[in-house]
Amino acid sequence: MDIRLGNGFDVHAFGPGTHVTLCGVEVPHDRGLIGHSDADVGMHTVTDAIYGALARGDIGQHFPPSDPQWKGAPSDIFLRHAVGLAAELGFEICNVDCTLICEEPKIGPHAAQMRSVMAEIMGLDEDRVSVKATTSERLGFTGRSEGIACIATAALARQ
Repeated sequence: MDIRLGNGFDVHAFGPGTHVTLCGVEVPHDRGLIGHSDADVGMHTVTDAIYGALARGDIGQHFPPSDPQWKGAPSDIFLRHAVGLAAELGFEICNVDCTLICEEPKIGPHAAQMRSVMAEIMGLDEDRVSVKATTSERLGFTGRSEGIACIATAALARQ
């Protein structure tokens, strides 16, 4: 059996807006996130974790931010591509673990919906998708509420 692990990391700064999109869920907030696409830091990080497990680069190589067709694009396009690539290469996604790092907005009330959305996109049972959050104890740019960071791990297997 060929078992692969990949990790992802991403950050997006806060900017003007009325919500943030995290793991496919619009979370009400007094600011939005700045990015070339919809700035879904959670979905970007999981996408990169899958690409990493496949040793196929990162999201920017598959969807260059210099390409205007991706301006404002919904991030499920990127995640679906990574999942499809894994299947094409004969891999099954065993599980993903995503940790959002921010002081605000509060993730807990939305985590179950985020898990559900991510599981549906990846074609996984919800018990194979973890979405959780932590703060940085008011340290660094996330602690000053300047943006949101995220880390993720994906486990893939091929018989």
